[in-house]
Amino acid sequence: MNKQINMCLQILTAVCFISLTEPAVASVKLITLPPRERVELQLDNPNVTLVEEERLVPLSTGVNEVVFGWANTNIDKESIQFRCLSDPENITVLSVSYPPGENALTWQVSCPNATSARVRISYVIGRLDRSFAYRAIASRNEQTLALRQYILLHNNTNEEFGMAGMWAGFAERFERPIGINETKRLLATKFTNVPIRKTYTADFAEFGYLDPTKKQLQIPMHYVLKNDIANGLGRFPLQPGKVRIFQDDGHGTLAFLGEDWGGFTPRDDEMRLYLGQAKDIVVKRTIKQRNKVRVLGNLYNYDVIVNYEIENFKDQAAVLNLVESMAALRYEILQNTGRDVEWEFGDRGSLTQMQDTEKSTAKKIVFNVPLPSSGTNQKAVKLVHTLHVIIKNEW
Repeated sequence: MNKQINMCLQILTAVCFISLTEPAVASVKLITLPPRERVELQLDNPNVTLVEEERLVPLSTGVNEVVFGWANTNIDKESIQFRCLSDPENITVLSVSYPPGENALTWQVSCPNATSARVRISYVIGRLDRSFAYRAIASRNEQTLALRQYILLHNNTNEEFGMAGMWAGFAERFERPIGINETKRLLATKFTNVPIRKTYTADFAEFGYLDPTKKQLQIPMHYVLKNDIANGLGRFPLQPGKVRIFQDDGHGTLAFLGEDWGGFTPRDDEMRLYLGQAKDIVVKRTIKQRNKVRVLGNLYNYDVIVNYEIENFKDQAAVLNLVESMAALRYEILQNTGRDVEWEFGDRGSLTQMQDTEKSTAKKIVFNVPLPSSGTNQKAVKLVHTLHVIIKNEW
């Protein structure tokens, strides 16, 4: 009995000689299960795994009984299929029955001539699942990174699959041995010289203050990569998973920068990898003006100016992504009325010309603010910018 999958799989061949004058006694012979010729695991579904196995099974002339059992294995019995690959026109399944109270089924298979038939048995199995992980190594100048994607295969089925072919729904098929009750880290695909941007973001609504007493904002840093063909990616969506981030220090070793959760990234979308808080870019945000102007009856406009004091202590120039949520700003000024914000730019803001029109929406404005380097003396130049908006038709 072959126990590569650690399940009870028996094939009983019953050759029935039927006479026209009197019934014959069925001859039943136990056949040792042949070894698997091929095993395939389809890992494209996050909830279930499809297993396909092929075997060369000796069949006798007439009707054969093929018994399939799966003790201590979480197989969906409704998903089990039997198909002959070598002669599907003539070797056919006549019926299938399920013994009561057993994890087993019996196929009656008709075979015109005694032969060794190649058959495929497929089924959906539980407790065999996968997750994803990444290893990202940024270049010393932080312009590109090498990205490796891994499949973490978790085999808790009490089965041993041996050498199995696998496909995760993208990239290339690959083969690895899968042992009983093991977790295996498998390299799925790798990319080299992927262009990245290092970003610095000031977003009060999302990240808040680093120091509320000083009105100093948190400035998270990210590596941003775009999943498209132009950047060496884009062949398939990037699956969600933990990303361990390193940087080449230029001396043959790697500096560990941290870990982040890479979200599901469709083709032509961006993945952002968090690197920690920037300590050398300081942004102080204050509300400089909030004037309430009556429009009609109980309807008012609010004339608001937000002030930003920005210092870059880095010895390199940078670009600050400055973000303002209009709903959060309204809540800060008056209250949340539960409806969409009506607003327009005022004429006294210095940020208007720096707006990123591709990333800005009616609810959130994004500005790209260039920051000069501090130079060799590490003395930052303080920049002062203002956002002037009119929040309209509020009670």
